[in-house]
Amino acid sequence: MEKPEAQDYLKLFEAYGKDFGTVYLEPEDERYRLLFEQICHLLIQPSSFNLSMPQEFRVSAKRYLSGDEKTVAKLRNPQNRHFMLSDLYDYMHLRLHMGGPGW
Repeated sequence: MEKPEAQDYLKLFEAYGKDFGTVYLEPEDERYRLLFEQICHLLIQPSSFNLSMPQEFRVSAKRYLSGDEKTVAKLRNPQNRHFMLSDLYDYMHLRLHMGGPGW
């Protein structure tokens, strides 16, 4: 089986035991920082699922992990990281439950 798939992302989110739709409203938390790092590592993996999702997620993760100054500066802000997690969670949830070919 080719990985990652939507279920792989949702498993990471589920480990935190909550709906991530409003995580962008929450204060800085080391658990969310770790989740963000884990998600970024999944996003840069080659898979047909990753290629079918909006490229902004993949590009941001790649730039962040490669140390791109502008991206790191932007994602240093917890609200920006949390907002990305929230958007990605919503996207994964929709893809898994609604199906479809992606973007």
